[in-house]
Amino acid sequence: MKALLLALSLAMVTIAAHGESDPVLRLDFSNPGLTPSRWTLEFRPDGSGHFRSERGNANIGDPKLIEAPNIDRDVQVSPKFAEHAFEVAQHHKFFRSECESHLKVAFQGLKKLSYSGPKGEGACEFNYSRDAEIQALGDSLIAVATTIIEGARLETLLRHDPLGLDKEIENVQEAAGDGRAQQICSIRDILERLSEDPAVLDRVRKRAKALLAHADQ
Repeated sequence: MKALLLALSLAMVTIAAHGESDPVLRLDFSNPGLTPSRWTLEFRPDGSGHFRSERGNANIGDPKLIEAPNIDRDVQVSPKFAEHAFEVAQHHKFFRSECESHLKVAFQGLKKLSYSGPKGEGACEFNYSRDAEIQALGDSLIAVATTIIEGARLETLLRHDPLGLDKEIENVQEAAGDGRAQQICSIRDILERLSEDPAVLDRVRKRAKALLAHADQ
């Protein structure tokens, strides 16, 4: 019995140690003029990760607009997307050099890219980066966050304003089409619920199904 307990204990330690050694890529974003004003997206090479957001105090233009609450949930992006992000991190020495261009450009939000893992740690902050790869990575992670936030908004509308789903899911579809929303797989659950819910408009179900058809791309 003692031998079994010892074996289990060693297995748990090994699993824990492995989990701690998994590399993590993270983007912290803040812009007090937006809702949410702050969010963090982090993930590992297999695409598993977590997203947190804080709404902040920005004024909402339309008082009737239902905003998503603070988000704190596990998320999943595609392994291919995650692999590319980690390749960019490695190519840029895991963000151990300056990212900011110092050009006089409009404020787009403060972005902090960071890496931690077996190969060390690194982080850099920027509003706009002169490096095309860093800027593109920041933009793509913002597009993933947009998808997750829109998914949370769809969940809120489903509960409190089902008729509002029609316009909102149209916005999601348009954003996915032009790249402002990426990794639709991260909101697969709510899209599946909408595609199968007879209580929502037929247009909403059709748009949800269309988005799901491209969720793995």
